[in-house]
Amino acid sequence: MKSGKIALVTGGNRGLGRATAQALGRHGLRVIVTYRGDAREAEETVRTIQETGGTAAALRLDISDVAAFPDFVSDLTARLERWGATRLDVLVNNAGVGLFGPLEAVTVEDFDAVMDTNVRGTFFLIQALAPVLADGGRIINVSSSLSRHTSAGTSVYSASKAAVEVLSRTLAVELGARGIRVNALAPGPTATDFNGGAMRDDARMREGLGAQTALGRVGEPEEIGDAIAALASEDLRWVTAQRLEVSGGALL
Repeated sequence: MKSGKIALVTGGNRGLGRATAQALGRHGLRVIVTYRGDAREAEETVRTIQETGGTAAALRLDISDVAAFPDFVSDLTARLERWGATRLDVLVNNAGVGLFGPLEAVTVEDFDAVMDTNVRGTFFLIQALAPVLADGGRIINVSSSLSRHTSAGTSVYSASKAAVEVLSRTLAVELGARGIRVNALAPGPTATDFNGGAMRDDARMREGLGAQTALGRVGEPEEIGDAIAALASEDLRWVTAQRLEVSGGALL
C-alpha cells in the first residue's frame, strides 16, 4: 500500500543504502536516493524499486561538499514538486566512509575525510534539509556497533559514529517541538561491499565475526534495511533520541 510519504536515503546506490531504499519502497514510501559517483548504481536502485510498483528517483550528492548543499536542496525541491509534494517525510543519513588503520598510520587527510563525511556532512545536511522536512517527520542516522565495542584500527571511524549518536540525541531535543523523531541505528557486522566488500567476500572473516554474535552469523543488508523501515514507521512513533543496535547480538 502506498503511503504517499517521501524518503531520502543518502548513499542509496549500493549496500545498506540500497537495501534501505528498497525496504522503504516496499513499505509504500516514494524514495529519493543519492549517490556521489556512479549514477548507474543509483539508477539500478531506482529500477528495482520501480519494478515492484514503487516510485523512486536519484540525485547526485557528495555529503562531504557542504558548499554544494544549497544547490542540492534546490534539486530536491524540484523533484518533490514533480511528485506534487513540498515536504520530505523521512531522512536516512546512510552515506559515509570508513578509513581504518592503527594510530601511527592514520594521516591528517584520513582523519579529515572520515570526519568531514560522517560527522560534518551529516550535521550540515540535516541543517540544510530541516526546513524541507515535514513536521512529524523522521531522521535516522546510521551509526555502527563499533560505537559500543572496540576493534583495533577503527578509532577514527568509531569516534565519528559516536559523534553521530550524540548529534542524534541533541537534535531530537531541538526538533522535538516539531514532532520530528531523530534516532541512530547501529548495524553490526554486515555482508555488504563496505570497506572493499571484506565482510561480504571473506568467508573466514564472516565466520569469525559471526561466531561472536548471539545469533551466530553476520547480518545481511536487507535485515538492516528492514530495521530502518521499521524505525521510520508509525509503529515506533513514540521512539526518539535512541540508539538501536541491529547486530544479531554482537560481542555481548
